Parts: sequence; C-alpha cells; structure tokens
Amino acid sequence: MLLVEGDPECRSAGSFFKNPVVAEEQVKAITERSGKEPPRFPAGPGAENKGRVKVPAAWLIEQAGFAKCYALGNAGISSRHTLALVNRGGATAAEVLALAGQITSAVEARFGIRLEMEPVMVGF
Repeated sequence: MLLVEGDPECRSAGSFFKNPVVAEEQVKAITERSGKEPPRFPAGPGAENKGRVKVPAAWLIEQAGFAKCYALGNAGISSRHTLALVNRGGATAAEVLALAGQITSAVEARFGIRLEMEPVMVGF
C-alpha cells in the first residue's frame, strides 16, 4: 500500500488475511453453502498441494456478509479491497483485532474455514 498524506485508506497493514488452501471437497461444500462456485487458483507446486486449490479470502469474507467500508469502531474494511483492514483514524490495536476476529468467526461459521492473518504481530 502506498502512504498518501491525508488518505485514511492508506493506514493499513495491506492484505490482512492469507488466501486459504483447501481440498476440492471443501470447494464443493463452499459452493453448497453459498450457492455460488468460488473463484480458485492453483495452490502451488509440490505433492502437499495435490488436489488442493487456493480460494480468495476476499471472496469468502464478502460471502460471509462483510462489504467494503464495513466498520467496527475506528477500524474498518477498505473501500478499495476487502482484504485490507484500515485505521479510519484513532483505531486501537484492540479494535483492529476485534474486527479481524469478527471476520474470522463469520467465515468459519459460514464455510468451516479458519482464515489466517498475514501480518506478523509483534508485542502481543
């Protein structure tokens, strides 16, 4: 993300969640639960990824009911990308983590997939 003076959308750690790698069976379950086939792309080389694909975390988040611009206190989802959690001004680490937890819980409840945070947390 570029830092632009005065642009609250730039107060972000970038992509907050990793794209989960799932088995094809899980893709079928996601399709049944959402009524839509999720986008997916290869999980990568290696025997450990055989029969597995990546599903965009942003798509899962949106299908779990979170839209761009959603806010929880001073923390929110970017208006530009669902994966970016932003500080709208004065957000505490607790607010950002509460929002991340709310999103993670909703995706897990809807699809049975636990999203992993991408940023490395220091001092927590």
